[in-house]
Amino acid sequence: MRRFARTLVTAALAVAAVAGTAGWASGESQSAVTGPPPGTAAWLADTASGRPLPDPATAAPGEVARFFAGLDKGVRRELLGRHPLVVGNLDGAPLPLRYEANRIAVAATGEARYASLAAPDRQILAFDPRGRGQVAEVFGDLERAAHVSVIVPGSDNDATAYDGGRRAHTGPAGMARSLRAAAGPADAVIAWTGYTTPVGVGLDAADGRLAQAGAARLARFTAGLDAVGAPDPALFCHSYGSVVCGLAARHTDAADIVVLGSPGMRADTAGALRTGARVWAARGPSDWIADVPNVEFAGIGHGADPTSPAFGARRVPAADVQGHTGYFTPGTQSLAAFAAIAKGEAR
Repeated sequence: MRRFARTLVTAALAVAAVAGTAGWASGESQSAVTGPPPGTAAWLADTASGRPLPDPATAAPGEVARFFAGLDKGVRRELLGRHPLVVGNLDGAPLPLRYEANRIAVAATGEARYASLAAPDRQILAFDPRGRGQVAEVFGDLERAAHVSVIVPGSDNDATAYDGGRRAHTGPAGMARSLRAAAGPADAVIAWTGYTTPVGVGLDAADGRLAQAGAARLARFTAGLDAVGAPDPALFCHSYGSVVCGLAARHTDAADIVVLGSPGMRADTAGALRTGARVWAARGPSDWIADVPNVEFAGIGHGADPTSPAFGARRVPAADVQGHTGYFTPGTQSLAAFAAIAKGEAR
């Protein structure tokens, strides 16, 4: 009984402590945005030269890629014009088509909070205005990249705040820019805010509900990259994003999974992730995530510390990282190691 009580106390601490990039703030419950993008009903009611259109909810990205490969340029553009939100979020559709579709979709919202995403130099690979909004942006030439990395962020990230003021090298876009600068122009990096993240501290940050929904979206997103011929990606998963990556690991073809500032991956060991990817972990000496109890009880908490020797991940040097969001700061050991992993040079 005493041991059970201690477990309950530890679980309660996990509820109070687990958070993302915002730090110690109150949390509120979020409803996960799932399913196909807005406009899907109109898309399914349409045709392309008499051919039915692939169902965004059920068609595999490879099937989508083959469908678009069989269309001429004019028909593709007609579909883009009629259904920009669907085309822009359709994993497996041609990349330039998605970029253009999302420029149209963002502008069509008429909302000032999204306006900067429609700039002609942005490569927005996904945009969903539902809820707090979701967005994925490409830095570099994804069609010709030698290597591809995907940043999977933690709490308090969404399309609404995506272009908001942040300290340099933090937030999904800042991390992506920093990693690409370190890895070099032959690589592409994607800032993927493609799931509903927790807000602040609360049950959402301590349980796996939003991570489960995010993992399904991440797995499909990486399958979409494979369908258009992109290299197997390296996933860089920060804070609560590492929970998403842990749950998605066995469903992706990632070459590497790197977790940083992680509260746990919902697995006892790297082997339990059931992935062929190399698993890496980093935690800086002043990262407050170290104070989060590494437990999982009745769905609360995210389990073992990925930086512990028993977990079995490869360690990323991070002795000079400051705080919870400093892992991509230029000049740090962690960023140098991340660049080597991104380029496939780390051993």
